[in-house]
Amino acid sequence: MYYEIRRYQAQPGRRDEWVRYMEDTVIPFQTSLGMDVTASFLDDQDPNGYVWIRRFEDEAQSAALYKAVYDHDRWKNEIGPVVYDLLLPEKTVVTRVVPTPASPLR
Repeated sequence: MYYEIRRYQAQPGRRDEWVRYMEDTVIPFQTSLGMDVTASFLDDQDPNGYVWIRRFEDEAQSAALYKAVYDHDRWKNEIGPVVYDLLLPEKTVVTRVVPTPASPLR
């Protein structure tokens, strides 16, 4: 099992709009297809920063969920274009982490 910590930069001044879209559209859409969204955060030190965490059981599950979400017509035609308008995609940082043996997130 592992987690993805995904750090995004919203377009300057558009973080509130991004968070609304994320919470009203992106997260419900992804979870409806089986994605496990563990957490969503505002960066307290960056007015345009946003962080969220997703959990995967293994590589096979990750590949299946990525395909289900990002190959979906709704993502390609509706959600994805809005996401790319609200964010600075080139500033996205994805870190894959594995909980330690004593972690409560195991």
